[in-house]
Amino acid sequence: MLIECKINQKAHRHEVDPTMTALDFLRYIAQLTGTKEGCREGECGACTILLNGDLVNSCLVPAIHLHKAEIVTVEGISQADELSRIQQAFVVEGGSQCGFCTPGMIVSAAKLVEGKRELDEATIREFMAGNLCRCTGYGQIVKSILEAVK
Repeated sequence: MLIECKINQKAHRHEVDPTMTALDFLRYIAQLTGTKEGCREGECGACTILLNGDLVNSCLVPAIHLHKAEIVTVEGISQADELSRIQQAFVVEGGSQCGFCTPGMIVSAAKLVEGKRELDEATIREFMAGNLCRCTGYGQIVKSILEAVK
């Protein structure tokens, strides 16, 4: 099947197998390897992307659902080769350890802080509950998000 979509503001047109997931399409067809495969069951959040402005686990979305869609991956969070404020905050506050969950965390956190000037820890923890991290204990991730909204 033919998919036409916009990924990180760039037009893409590719033939895909109808059984392919959005995750596999992004990594192997579009060559955007920032989105990670963790569990392939929608449980860990490592593959989180924005699909038409909504957070989704790309491992659960059939690639054919990307047709005519606007997708943002972790590669699209930065602007003009500059780190976004959420990416910069993750660097400053140590929000990533091994880095495996970081792409999904960054995409989710970018959606959370969008247009916000204030957030509290409880709101952040609840919103980010779909993204699992095995290294940080979430303290630095929360601090990173709080820093980004300052």
